[in-house]
Amino acid sequence: MSTYLCPKGHQSTEPDYCSECGTRIQGSSEQLLNSPELSSTKPKFTEQLNCPDCSAPHELDSGDFCEICGYNFVSGAHGEMPILASSPVIPNSIKPEETQRPSHAQEIISISPAPSSLSWQITVTIDAVAHDPESPPPPNNFTSFSLPIERSTNLIGRTSQARAIYPEISLDFDDAISHRHALLNVNPDGNLMLRDIGSANGTKLNNVELKPMIDAPLRNGDEITLGHWTRIKVAGY
Repeated sequence: MSTYLCPKGHQSTEPDYCSECGTRIQGSSEQLLNSPELSSTKPKFTEQLNCPDCSAPHELDSGDFCEICGYNFVSGAHGEMPILASSPVIPNSIKPEETQRPSHAQEIISISPAPSSLSWQITVTIDAVAHDPESPPPPNNFTSFSLPIERSTNLIGRTSQARAIYPEISLDFDDAISHRHALLNVNPDGNLMLRDIGSANGTKLNNVELKPMIDAPLRNGDEITLGHWTRIKVAGY
């Protein structure tokens, strides 16, 4: 895994801000924004801004899309993530533009089916056999643990006090996992969805690599693999 030299001498796993102390690593974001290849297509943002659709904070190095609602910061399009086959059927009386960008909570409720009776839980383990040959050995003192999915939006990642990132599903033991790696979202109909949010090393669902910013529905027994050797098993009950 690549490391970057912090101005204070730390070895950082993040290219833009030191993962140890939060100091900016010179030449990362500025070079990206000022490069000729991107200057004609990417507007120049501040280091962090809020999504104009859902007000969620968005960092420059986390991609072109809002991690929560899919707003495209380059084109200005709203909710560009595709509608899945499992999405509820939309009544003919609702105009297409209303379904792409609902302005009231009542519009969402009116087109959603009755809540599912499923509750969700994940179990986090280490799969030492499946790790990449270049990966370091897994920690010897790791103990698998289970978490109930109780919130509608759950960030999977690593804690960074310097950058104020505190994931609901914190996997700090695996440094190949991005601080903002993926989301587990519970839809209004009770279905659980997985979304890679532009992680550095990717996310696999049942050994299939996910495309960033596209929701994948989860079922009981599905397995998510990420980082060096982290495995998450999904249970619906």
